[in-house]
Amino acid sequence: MSGGHSTYIPKTRIGRWFDARLPVPRLVHDQFIVYPVPRNLNYAYSFGGILSMMLAAQIVTGVVLAMHYAADTTLAFNSVDKIMRDVNSGWLLRYLHSNGASFFFIAVYVHVSRGLYYGSYKAPRELLWVLGCTNLLLMMATAFMGYVLPWGQMSFWGATVITGFFSAIPLVGEWIQQLLLGGFAVDNPTLNRFFALHYLLPFMLTGVVILHIWALHVAGQTNPAGIDVKSKTDVVDFTPHATMKDVLGAVVFLLAFAYFVFYVPNYLGHPDNYTAADPLKTPAHIVPEWYFLPFYAILRAVTFNIGPVDSKLGGVLAMFGAIAVLFFVPWLDTSKVRSAVYRPWYRRFFWLFVANALFLGWLGSKPAEGWYIPAMQVSTLYYFAFFLVVMPLLGVIETPRRLQNSITEAILEKGKD
Repeated sequence: MSGGHSTYIPKTRIGRWFDARLPVPRLVHDQFIVYPVPRNLNYAYSFGGILSMMLAAQIVTGVVLAMHYAADTTLAFNSVDKIMRDVNSGWLLRYLHSNGASFFFIAVYVHVSRGLYYGSYKAPRELLWVLGCTNLLLMMATAFMGYVLPWGQMSFWGATVITGFFSAIPLVGEWIQQLLLGGFAVDNPTLNRFFALHYLLPFMLTGVVILHIWALHVAGQTNPAGIDVKSKTDVVDFTPHATMKDVLGAVVFLLAFAYFVFYVPNYLGHPDNYTAADPLKTPAHIVPEWYFLPFYAILRAVTFNIGPVDSKLGGVLAMFGAIAVLFFVPWLDTSKVRSAVYRPWYRRFFWLFVANALFLGWLGSKPAEGWYIPAMQVSTLYYFAFFLVVMPLLGVIETPRRLQNSITEAILEKGKD
C-alpha cells in the first residue's frame, strides 16, 4: 500500500534544497498525508495514534519529574511529597504521569483487543503483531519499575513479593533476583536500579514503536472487514480522513483522562502508597496496580494449588506464559478469515475472553482464599484455552459468513442493512 512514486513537490527553493539533502517533509507527506488507508476504518483504529500521544506525554512528564526526584530510600518518599507541594505545578505533573500510566494501559488493552477481533495479526502482519507484543512487554516492565519509585508501602512490598517469585526459577532464579535487587533484599540499590531502568525503558519502547509503525506502513493497515485492498476506490488519503477521526477519538479520550487527573486523581491508585515504606510492617493485602491484576490472578491461581503443595514456579511460568502466548497468536489462529465480523463462533468466544479477562482483574484484587482460588483457576484455564484450543480448533471446524469481493462492496452492503 505504501509503494509507488512520491507525489511530494517542494514549492520553495529552501524546500527543494532541504528535500535533496534530508527529505523529512517528503517522508511526512508520503507516510502521514497521502498514505492510503482503507475507507472503512472505525474509531477502534484510533487507539494507535492515542498510544503514540500517551507515550510522548509520559516521557515529557517523566523527564521533568526525574529532575526533582531523589532515588534514595531515605529521600524518595519525601521527594515525591515535595514535588506535590513545592514544585511549580508539580501536583499536575505527578497526576498526569501516574494517571497517564493507567490510561496508557487502557489504550493498549483496547488496541490489542481490536487486533484480536479483526485479525490484525494474520499474514503478512505477523512481525507487526510481534513488535506490538514487545511494546506491551516493555510497557509492563516500565510500569512495574515506576510503581516502586514513590517508595510507599505498596511500592516496597509489591517489589518484595514480585521479585521474590524470580527465586523459584531453577538454577538462575536467585541470581536474577539478586541482580534486580542489587543485594539480598529490596533496599537502596534496588531503588537506584529501578529508577535507572524506568528512565531508560521508555526510550527503548519508543524505538520499538517506530519499528512497529514502519512495519505497519510496509504491510498496510487492516480494516474491520478483513478484506485486502483491491482498487483505489477501497482507500482514502490518511489526511484528512483518518486524521480527523483520530483527532476526535483522541479528544474524547483526553476528556476522560482529564476528569481523572483533576477530579479523582487517586482513584486508580492504592491508599497504602501514601504511607512511607516500612520493612517491619506488612500491608494487610498486597496488590499491584490495576492493570497487572489479571496476570497477578493467573500467578496466584497456579501458585495456590488446591492440593497440599503450592507451585511457586508454576505460578511464575503461568504469569509470564500469559504474556508470551500473545507472541504466537499469528500461528495459533488457523482460520483463513481475518475479521470476527465474518466468524460467528469466534466472535462469541472472543467476547467471553474479554469478560473473562475483566473477571480475572477483579479476582486479582481479592485475597487468595475461599472460592476466589478455584475461580482464578477456572478463569486462568479459559484464558489459555482461548489461545491454545479455541483459536486452532475454530479455524478447522467453523463455517464463516460469505466475504464481500472488496471493501467498497462491504461498505455498500452494510449501508443497505
